[in-house]
Amino acid sequence: MTLRLYSYWRSSASWRVRIALELKGLPYEYVPVHLIRNGGEQHGSAYKAINPQSRVPTLEVDDLRITQSLAMIEWLEDTHPEPALLPADPAGRARARSLAQLVACDIQPLQNLSTSQYLADAMQLPDDKVNQWLVDWIRRGMTALEARLALEPGTGRFSHRDEPTIADACLVPQCYAAARFGVDPGTFPTIARIDAACSALPAFQRAEPAAQPDAPGESPGPR
Repeated sequence: MTLRLYSYWRSSASWRVRIALELKGLPYEYVPVHLIRNGGEQHGSAYKAINPQSRVPTLEVDDLRITQSLAMIEWLEDTHPEPALLPADPAGRARARSLAQLVACDIQPLQNLSTSQYLADAMQLPDDKVNQWLVDWIRRGMTALEARLALEPGTGRFSHRDEPTIADACLVPQCYAAARFGVDPGTFPTIARIDAACSALPAFQRAEPAAQPDAPGESPGPR
């Protein structure tokens, strides 16, 4: 079985899948897709033939092609169940999925490159207004995530209990993105604690943006 991940070093969605692959110890081929160069390589005919949505990541497994990061992680969980990224019990699985979707469905799409480009180009918003949009929606989403993690008894060392799950694969990239756009993850103490616990693990470190082959040579900015 050959795994091939079309990825961009700083893409939150790509990063989630890299975390899952690293936690499960699965080797894969990294195929960079530059989201900025030449108007974005994701919009070129070569990549659109792979993923008509012009998004990263895409995971190829022999002759199977999977889009959408959470679907990729679920496929990895189904085909390589150890170590598990979903809890064994139905309630725990639902909670981990819910936390993951809070980030992947409700926060990250509103800070996505295509969203900010639309606001700037089609809506003609100046940079400060675009950033205001990003900051507002990131802060709203992370405030809700912090409340859940701080109050729900299922939270442990990680987002759910004491082993990393699909929820943590989403949380860590979101903290990085929040810092990039001017929202300090440290203002959310439970999120910051979990982010630090995850980031101390070698699998998470190998999935970091700066560790990817297409990362720029200079410092990529705040963690």
